[in-house]
Amino acid sequence: MNYALVFRPEIRDELDEAFQWYECQKADLVDELLDCIDAMLNRVYLIPEAYPVVYRDVCRAVVKRFPYAIYYRIVSSHIIVTSKSWQQRS
Repeated sequence: MNYALVFRPEIRDELDEAFQWYECQKADLVDELLDCIDAMLNRVYLIPEAYPVVYRDVCRAVVKRFPYAIYYRIVSSHIIVTSKSWQQRS
């Protein structure tokens, strides 16, 4: 099935905050973080059912190398990345 990725509006702010933090640590980490997030979003897009449900119908895909995870729901033909998508792992 072909899905459409949909991002909640709050996602931009959460990403900007993460990018700013990593840029203060080391500038090239921002590019690496972006690459890792992009790669995980591509995997979620291709096989959204591959990741575990962690709460009700919310799935989690852990971003490699960085302490973040992508949280999303599958609704009809949409993958909805939720507003809490870039949560730091505990």
